[in-house]
Amino acid sequence: MRQIGIDVSRETMDRIERYAGLLEKWNSSINLVARSTLENLWNRHIIDSAQMFQYAPKGARNWVDLGSGGGFPGIVIAILAAEHGSEMQVTLVESDTRKVAFLRTVIRETGINALTINERIENISSLQADVVSARALADLTTLLNFADHHLAKNGVALFPKGVNWEKELKDACQTWRFSCQRFKSETDAGAVILRIEDIEHV
Repeated sequence: MRQIGIDVSRETMDRIERYAGLLEKWNSSINLVARSTLENLWNRHIIDSAQMFQYAPKGARNWVDLGSGGGFPGIVIAILAAEHGSEMQVTLVESDTRKVAFLRTVIRETGINALTINERIENISSLQADVVSARALADLTTLLNFADHHLAKNGVALFPKGVNWEKELKDACQTWRFSCQRFKSETDAGAVILRIEDIEHV
């Protein structure tokens, strides 16, 4: 059994392996992830996404993943929610129709509680999410604009960021006020996960 950094059931591992198989199959015709990362799919994408689950507020019922692409972290989060018996629904926002077709296939074949919105993020009415996430989508300033629009009151944003996270954080403080916790990534020594709350325009 492959490990994803946390103890999970056989059913959950089956779901993750099914997802990984579909991604590898579809990636040859749709650029879901960089082909150079497929050899390290589990650490680079699956474990990297799974680690975010622990930072969501307890009782969260509506997780919105922006720019989902190949489903990271949204699909992984929905699989882990099923593992924990959570009623949380994950909404995957993706503008690329082909990627949405892939995401819907994964949702159907894994039986997870998720849905897709095939639209540009800025064109969607507020989704009033308990949690908003985005991975490798945009700079922090842009992400805070999205989060401010789509988070419910007292909602939390979770954004994994690479080695330049300190500069992005400094730049974002020019136009936004917010509280921020930083957690070291379990998969990349120079990366962090930013847990952001209380977002306000300066």
